[in-house]
Amino acid sequence: MTGMYESSGLLVNHWYAAGQSKQFRKNIPVSVTIFEIPIVLWRQENGILTALLDRCNHRNAPLSKGRILNDCIVCPYHGWTYDPSGQCVEIPSEGPHAERIPNKKVESFPVKEAYDLVWIWMGRDKMPDNEPFEMPIMKEHGWHYYYMETRFENNVTDLVENFMDVPHTVFVTDSVLVSYDQPNDSIGLSGWLVNPKNLPMKHTDNFYMPNNTRVDYIFGENERGFIITSTCTPVRPFETIVYTLISYKFGWMTPIAKLGLNAYTRKVINQDVWIMDIHGKNIQKFGNTDYRSTQCDYMHLYIESLRNWAESPADKPAPAPIVRDIEFWV
Repeated sequence: MTGMYESSGLLVNHWYAAGQSKQFRKNIPVSVTIFEIPIVLWRQENGILTALLDRCNHRNAPLSKGRILNDCIVCPYHGWTYDPSGQCVEIPSEGPHAERIPNKKVESFPVKEAYDLVWIWMGRDKMPDNEPFEMPIMKEHGWHYYYMETRFENNVTDLVENFMDVPHTVFVTDSVLVSYDQPNDSIGLSGWLVNPKNLPMKHTDNFYMPNNTRVDYIFGENERGFIITSTCTPVRPFETIVYTLISYKFGWMTPIAKLGLNAYTRKVINQDVWIMDIHGKNIQKFGNTDYRSTQCDYMHLYIESLRNWAESPADKPAPAPIVRDIEFWV
């Protein structure tokens, strides 16, 4: 039986978020699962993070249930001890005979910290050749941000489609860009907070391969703004953890806006959790190959074509760039 990792093709050759940096403390093992692959991470005394396959070479016990000793992880079953490279450095039952320690290492994974997230490179047969997705933590004066972490019972493709809307769509080789021509478009938050001066708004939606979306609402010449950016980490075929970065700038209200903004954004995401849950359950019953689409679904079709090609590229060329204007009603 082919597992999720083996059937994901080129999608595995990217960095995936394993959690927020603040969740990884020194000498405490943390278990995560990406593409059905169990991984254990821990932060060494010098702050550097290590990621190994979460299995002991001896009897497959989960290393994440063990402990950290001198920056090494000790298996909870028979005490086999592995250094940050995955090399076994001690077997209690062998006593002083270090020469008897097997040379086979536990598989390790490249790790990076960026944008307040910990990222793991999942390409087992390819070294990293790109950087983690640039989450827009706005460094400019006046911007604040926070992360939301949400577990969805659905797959990455359908989630990223849900996180974006439609209209003027530009499909390039590794992303789908959507811009809106709607004079009265609004963000859904209270106008007095977001745009009290009724400034002109620029609204864009963006999908970036393989699993990232960014939705921008910018008012005036960057005087105010609200940016929702999500990176999706596939756990299992119908289980995904989404790390959503909320960046906002509301003038003098910015420092206190989070008090209400956090509750509002959580309410919106919980609505997505519900619809994606029931949607995912029906996909598992009926499949997703018999969809009927209208022109407002072009964005979805473009996203699907990119991800489907990456899952099974073979000798097929990547989808060609497209620009299309559409009209729809809401």
